[in-house]
Amino acid sequence: MKHYTKARNCSSDLLLSLMHSALSMKRERRYPDLSGKLLGMVFMNPSLRTKLSFEAALARCGGQALSITPGGSSWAFEEHDGVRMDSDKPEHLKEAVRVMSRYVDALAIRSFAKLRSLNEDMADSTLSKFEEWSTVPVINLESAGEHPCQMLADMLTVSEILTEPRGKNFCLRWAPHIKPLPLAVPHSAVLAAAHLGMNITVCAPEGYELDPQYTEYAKTTAQASGGTFSQSRDPEELPEDTRILYVKSWGAPALYGQLETQQHDFERYSNWTVDDALLQEETHLMHCLPVRRNLVATDAALDHKHSVIIEQAENRLWAQLSVLEWIFESETHFS
Repeated sequence: MKHYTKARNCSSDLLLSLMHSALSMKRERRYPDLSGKLLGMVFMNPSLRTKLSFEAALARCGGQALSITPGGSSWAFEEHDGVRMDSDKPEHLKEAVRVMSRYVDALAIRSFAKLRSLNEDMADSTLSKFEEWSTVPVINLESAGEHPCQMLADMLTVSEILTEPRGKNFCLRWAPHIKPLPLAVPHSAVLAAAHLGMNITVCAPEGYELDPQYTEYAKTTAQASGGTFSQSRDPEELPEDTRILYVKSWGAPALYGQLETQQHDFERYSNWTVDDALLQEETHLMHCLPVRRNLVATDAALDHKHSVIIEQAENRLWAQLSVLEWIFESETHFS
């Protein structure tokens, strides 16, 4: 059974194939026939682009996306095994996933990070349990470790801008926030650039390094695809001829679960807010959205002629159409 849950389990060939399929659909305004297909979506945290883009994708193709919010539009889910269920969570995930699998053709789960324990979040246990108990394909709508749908849309966006991204400079740049954010999007951003063979620089303050397993994977993948991987701690310096500046906020791994301490630490790095001065002549600004204006990036940067944040958001639709077509129609085995 096929799943689209972790980019680290996908070959470059598969991801590039999905990206080229999305690019073709967008250029031709072609929508695959998904008549009668039902996608069940489970959102454990809020969503705008992910929810609406999947709903729009299925609606345009003759299918339908059905969504629930545990604890809101459905019973709250208990995720732990072997516990006495005497809390406010009356439904165990083990039953819920198997039941939902009987109603739809694929399941999609946005489990997100709980931001209490880095080790627990990186284990992505909720996503793993969906894969274990589902009897239909599973799509990851963002977990603690990865956001593979955003990653594919980012690959599409970069390829539209640069045509041939291999060997071009890509900078993932950290920015401050008001609260700790997960590592899923920054992980997926560097994986996107790595699979495209770009020269990657991760620019972040000391203590804000990405998870080592993703850093090593991105480095190895970039090198195999014709690119490089490096890290910087200088907020004022952008690698010369940077073509893609991807700004994103995330929390310090060492401060995981320490909300007040993390918030104070952000205040030390107010000079890391991205402004338009960083946008070189051919530098394009990307961000996954939502973005806190004049905290993460200034109005001047976000509204700059080289900002592609809206095009990047649109590409979520086309990337997900490609994934849905592959999930429902391709005979290629992947799990």
